[in-house]
Amino acid sequence: QDAEVVRTRDPQRLAQCDVVVDVGGEYDPERHRYDHHQRSFTQSMRSLRPDKPWTTKLSSAGLIYCHFGSQILAGLLGQPEDGPVVMALYDKLYENFVEEIDAIDNGIAQAEGEPRYALTTTLSARVGHLNPRWNDPDQDTEVR
Repeated sequence: QDAEVVRTRDPQRLAQCDVVVDVGGEYDPERHRYDHHQRSFTQSMRSLRPDKPWTTKLSSAGLIYCHFGSQILAGLLGQPEDGPVVMALYDKLYENFVEEIDAIDNGIAQAEGEPRYALTTTLSARVGHLNPRWNDPDQDTEVR
């Protein structure tokens, strides 16, 4: 929670980081490296967690969710990580939010016939909801 967030592609700076996400060209969870931009990268939720049904190629967001999502949910909810509430919420959040991010980030079309994943809204629309309305008396975007 007290982490410093650094935005860089400089390999020397990345080597000093405890966790690297979406840059660096490697996926190595033992070293906390979570990039999906290698040609050889083909991981999906199912390949990393065989008890899960989803085969959409993971983005870095999906990698972080796969490795830490249930732990974070358990902490937020005060529930056991392997408990039914956390497990059900983990699956619902992946299926209805994170899978869409994975697919869009990897250029996977939603459908060629039958839809491959649920598209309930877009991330851009969700971020847009944080902006003040044109007639909002408080136009301070930093507040939101």
